[in-house]
Amino acid sequence: MSSPQSNTPSPLIKMVIPKGRLQEKVIALLKQIGVKLTFNDRSYRPMVSDPVLTVKLLKAQNIPALISLGRHDCGFTGHDWVLESKEDQPEPLESLLDLGFNKVRIVAAVPEDILENGQLPDRKMVVATEYPNLAKSYLEKKGVQSVIIKTYGATEALPPEDADMIVDNTSTGNTLRMNRLAIIDTLLNSTTHFICSKQALSNPAKKEKLTQMTMLMQSTLNAQEKVLLEMNVPSDRIDALVTGLPAMKSPTIAQLHGGDGFAVKTAVAAKDVPNLIPQLLEIGARDILEYRLEKLVP
Repeated sequence: MSSPQSNTPSPLIKMVIPKGRLQEKVIALLKQIGVKLTFNDRSYRPMVSDPVLTVKLLKAQNIPALISLGRHDCGFTGHDWVLESKEDQPEPLESLLDLGFNKVRIVAAVPEDILENGQLPDRKMVVATEYPNLAKSYLEKKGVQSVIIKTYGATEALPPEDADMIVDNTSTGNTLRMNRLAIIDTLLNSTTHFICSKQALSNPAKKEKLTQMTMLMQSTLNAQEKVLLEMNVPSDRIDALVTGLPAMKSPTIAQLHGGDGFAVKTAVAAKDVPNLIPQLLEIGARDILEYRLEKLVP
């Protein structure tokens, strides 16, 4: 007698998310699009509420090459790691969405007293970095003779005794200044991207799922920057209000019961609200309500 077949679909998409400081932001974003992860202690493979997904935690540095190799379909990592691992990628990766998380600069920095009239000394430099490929390309373009030492964190601690220069990521530059390091160049700016392999996009079912997820994440990110304002406006003030009201296209306007004015709804930038509400009151708006948005699909 054959065993009954399970109605649970086999996982379709193999996804990786980064361990560390990016992890919580990515998990929160996935939850907002309906993908809830449940972790056991020390588990690298959380349970996933969406049956067509499997998820594994990896270091952000390893994610691009492993997706390019086809070991996983998609994942989240910094654009800096995508570029750094380019030589280890059998084929280029596709960036589906720039999430804007963890904005950093990849910079070259040196001890303040190493510069001679603002210039690097004319000698071979010992360069410490977690980005040997990016550093090598940069140093060759600059014509700087160098020996590159790959580091594994705390790169800023090496100068001046153990390195003449570092190539490292920074968000504010404060750590570099605290270690008396001067930024001499910015190699690139980086944020977190949702990436996938070309193999995944060549599969129609995977492409459809990835497209849906990307749309939902983008709409969630859009909503974080906007709020919905709702207000009542007297009939004789509606034209003045609409003229000065920011909106994606045009506000939604409906006549109030009894014809005594209008109800107006519009999505506006959250940062504009503190200045906008007093202006609306001055024009004649009343009963103003402000709502948080969960998703905003243009």
